[in-house]
Amino acid sequence: MTRLHGGTFVAASGRRTLFSSMLFAWGLVLATGASAEVFPIEPLETDLGPAVLTLDGAADGALFTTDRDSNTAAGLLRLNPAILRNYDSGMVLSLETSILAAHDNLALDRYGNDVFEKVYGKLQFGLGRFEIGQTDGAAYTMAVTGPKIDPAISIDDPQMTFFRDPSTGRAFASVFALRSETGSSANFAKLSYYTPKLFGVQIGLSYTPSEGKNVLPFLDAGPDVGDRQNRMWEMAATYETQFGDATAKFSGGMTMGHNEWRTPGHEGLTDWAFGAEVSYPLSDDWKLVVGGAYRRSNAYAFEVNDVQADRNTGALHVSTALMWREWSAGFEYSDGTARAAGEPTLGARGFEAALSYAINENLQITGGWQRFDYKRDMGFFYDGSQRIDMNAGFVHLRFKV
Repeated sequence: MTRLHGGTFVAASGRRTLFSSMLFAWGLVLATGASAEVFPIEPLETDLGPAVLTLDGAADGALFTTDRDSNTAAGLLRLNPAILRNYDSGMVLSLETSILAAHDNLALDRYGNDVFEKVYGKLQFGLGRFEIGQTDGAAYTMAVTGPKIDPAISIDDPQMTFFRDPSTGRAFASVFALRSETGSSANFAKLSYYTPKLFGVQIGLSYTPSEGKNVLPFLDAGPDVGDRQNRMWEMAATYETQFGDATAKFSGGMTMGHNEWRTPGHEGLTDWAFGAEVSYPLSDDWKLVVGGAYRRSNAYAFEVNDVQADRNTGALHVSTALMWREWSAGFEYSDGTARAAGEPTLGARGFEAALSYAINENLQITGGWQRFDYKRDMGFFYDGSQRIDMNAGFVHLRFKV
């Protein structure tokens, strides 16, 4: 699929679009006091014969300051068009997409900042759900990782970051992004099946024949690089149950792949994770949620085309959230280590404290603090050191339809 990386788009029109989108979203916040009747804003919808075309999306904008850079901004604009048809039998057939319409260099999208992140067909019926196309695999889709006050800027699997590598102009975290979900199959074209939830249990299976991104599986072998993975199988399961007033969720997932063009010291992929989360209502208005996840992979720094035979990469994420009406406060901690023969051992540790307020159904504003500590035993970071500490204060606004 088509990609946009850096260059003129980001430096010129992309950055202007993002900053304008962010100012527009902030303007909407100010306007709510005078024009509350505007909200909620529903997705656009129109009939296409027996089917329905819908369009929703999200605009993310952040203002932040760090101890490494001056005050600056970041943003994303994502659109989600879909065509759905409902049948009298209860079956639903749909074609769904996710388009990263604009982003800047601080985007840290797990799909490589593809413009077309997802393009897939979905069939929902009484015996479960089938998906075919360019989308997430079962292990990622079903992962439980603990509460996140604002997933877009979480320290675990973030969509945008606040720290830049001045030597490249891109997100510093791209050297080793902490992700506790098993997501090695990314948005490679695949086949997936999810069972209905029965007695609290749901099972998911995915097959990804290659690293191809031509929407349908089997049409593209993927990039012409050594050690690329193919024939990736994913298995995942979740279980949800009640303990008195508390609700507990558990998940486990695994991805296994075959190294198609193996070079010495490399092998096929093994990537697994498990997670748990407990939610407890303290009263009618208060709720406490705690949880976490752990992931282990033989892909160095979770890079799917660098699967090592002798070492592993691990990531841990734990978090807690306290919710009161439209307010949410939480803390996250992540820790990861990447080891491989001939490569620097990388360590990454992240902390986040955040407070969020849901202004209405469409607008959420979050403020807080992040800290990342990175270290390596070989080579140097951009400042000439083997250890770098970074702090940021931020305000993030999400406008979602």
